Amino acid sequence: MNFKKIKRAIISVSDKSNLKIILPILKKFNIEIISSGGSYKEIKSLKYNCTKVSNYTGFSEMLDGRIKTLHPKIYGGILNIRNNKSHKLDLKKHNISNIDLVIVDLYPFEEQLKKKKEFSKLIEYIDIGGPALIRAAAKNFSDVTVISNIEDYTALVKELKIFKGSTSINFRKHMSAKAFDLTAYYDSIISNYLNTKLKINFPKKKKISGKLKENNKKMKN
Repeated sequence: MNFKKIKRAIISVSDKSNLKIILPILKKFNIEIISSGGSYKEIKSLKYNCTKVSNYTGFSEMLDGRIKTLHPKIYGGILNIRNNKSHKLDLKKHNISNIDLVIVDLYPFEEQLKKKKEFSKLIEYIDIGGPALIRAAAKNFSDVTVISNIEDYTALVKELKIFKGSTSINFRKHMSAKAFDLTAYYDSIISNYLNTKLKINFPKKKKISGKLKENNKKMKN
């Protein structure tokens, strides 16, 4: 099986409630953590080492936090193909290190939508950096592990324990599929909201969003 050792992770989550589940295993395998904003503060408050994204990239957050992780040092570390000689030369030239694990969720746009917030406030819950990070990691699943749902923290811990700080290609593929499901659903919610608000009843491309409520594995053919 294709195993990939995790040496460096970036963590940027809105829901910080279960970070304590994954931090001990990252420490056990000496995995460096990069983080920003509230995630950085939470990790430090739990007494774990963590490097601020701005310190890692050398570029401060700006536009009231709208730009934090959008930097070549982050995306170069995620998107490079590890056995590609040209990619290796690019990383060396720009002093970029690999990022092997991306733990990111998205701003709770749908939850805020249910609260019927006015448009000017709701628009700030449209995530930009989160989907970009998730999609970058999911695209490069051959080398990078992406965790986009808090429900998969336990599975990640199990995977790292079994494979001694590494992840299997099967695990990375499944997490990639989940990640693309998430970003597709997220964008569909935003798109449908804007079409409804603008009374665009027949857009050229219609998205239908839904969530699995029950998986009845015992159903007969």
